[in-house]
Amino acid sequence: MQPSEENKTNGKENTVTGPAILIYDDDPEILFLCKAILNNYNYRVETLSICEDVIADVQELKPNLVLMDLWIPEIGGEKAISLLKDHPETKEIPVIIFSANAEIKEICKKINADGYLEKPFDINHLKEIIEHHVS
Repeated sequence: MQPSEENKTNGKENTVTGPAILIYDDDPEILFLCKAILNNYNYRVETLSICEDVIADVQELKPNLVLMDLWIPEIGGEKAISLLKDHPETKEIPVIIFSANAEIKEICKKINADGYLEKPFDINHLKEIIEHHVS
């Protein structure tokens, strides 16, 4: 696992202490944008651009919520979410599908994800979904 850069703002260490969000997406611009937005709402954000061992990642980073792109390299979002939901230590962590896939709603139901966020997304909708599942 190689998390993104440490939480930094203008070269200074970020002291975000709110709930932790783990975002998996292979698009660095999406990761940067989401991290910047969510840090402003006092969320601690970790980002990963590949998903090789989702259980180990989640056990190490201890997120309050996971945003998962469906097309994340290595194992793909559907498999990663299924692994999280089937594992006794991670099954209660909310996992939100985060994708431009036209069938996102059906996939969400099929793999027992806790919700979905369609790309492109509205910042307010992103915030609402996270608040709903983290509070």
